[in-house]
Amino acid sequence: MDVPVWLWLATIAGLVAVIAVDLAIVDSRPHVFGAREAIRWVIFYVALAVAFGGFIYWAYGSQYAGEFFGGYITEYSLSIDNLFVFIVIMSSFAVPAIHQHRVLLVGVVIALILRGIMIALGAAAISAFAVTFYLFGALLIFTAIRLAKGGESTADPAQNPVVRLAKRIMPTTDQYHGRSLIVRREGRRYATPMLLVMLSIGTTDLLFALDSIPAIFGLTQEAYLVFTANAFALMGLRQLYFMVNGLLDKLVYLSIGLAVILAFIGIKLILEAVHQTTDLPVPTISIGVSLAVIAFVLLVTTVASLWAVRRNPALTGAAGKKLHEEELMRGSSELSDLADPADPEDDRP
Repeated sequence: MDVPVWLWLATIAGLVAVIAVDLAIVDSRPHVFGAREAIRWVIFYVALAVAFGGFIYWAYGSQYAGEFFGGYITEYSLSIDNLFVFIVIMSSFAVPAIHQHRVLLVGVVIALILRGIMIALGAAAISAFAVTFYLFGALLIFTAIRLAKGGESTADPAQNPVVRLAKRIMPTTDQYHGRSLIVRREGRRYATPMLLVMLSIGTTDLLFALDSIPAIFGLTQEAYLVFTANAFALMGLRQLYFMVNGLLDKLVYLSIGLAVILAFIGIKLILEAVHQTTDLPVPTISIGVSLAVIAFVLLVTTVASLWAVRRNPALTGAAGKKLHEEELMRGSSELSDLADPADPEDDRP
């Protein structure tokens, strides 16, 4: 797939333009996002992804279009797991509802930049070392086993190294000041919780990228498709947060479904690695089969979850709800910890 520099620049410029328009809309009329508005935005971003996939089909053919859609669906489905952590972080920092959309937007931009760096490194590693496929495949299978056993990653904002570094570099306040990231008091600058929560969301996403980036490289080795699939998935994730905030607890089999997808892609990667590095007659899995398997697993996971919850309402978000409640109880104390009173440089106003 030969992607000219101008197409890379045009794609990045288009993403920047969408982000700028989105931010301008948010800043011009800050408000609490409702489910209906969130649904409209989700449809808009999904439509953008479909249109982009159509462009890939027109410019590069069905093979690469299939790889993009496979990567996009995989990234979007894996990103749903991020929403649980976003809820925890928002609760821990007690983010006002009116500012949550802006926090997610900036946090996602930070995450996209960091993921872009990871994608570049991953593409370089794959190009230089065929053994990278084995490593990625093993990582995905390990992650799948962990997810199947219920070992999901959780977020502790107070322990986020980037947040801890930020509060040590600059003293912090324990109160929000509208949408300001930094305020000045008595000639001294203070970081607000708004800045810290944005950093927390953007950098915490890296924990999930360690799983999702190898997963999408199992579907396509084209850095352009990997980047754009991640970009569209992350951009649509913000509105999905507001749309399914109250529905996530019903997806009781989400971890199992994601585990199956990761294990499948991990096996696909290892088979391709064996095919490329040895003369063994091993089968490989086409992108069409991959796309069908991913869509089927997501459909079965959703239907099975809703059916199980309908039969037994007590199953609704048992694990997720417990985690959410525990984090809510600790939220205020963690927020205070971010402005460590033991630090002699932290003279909070």
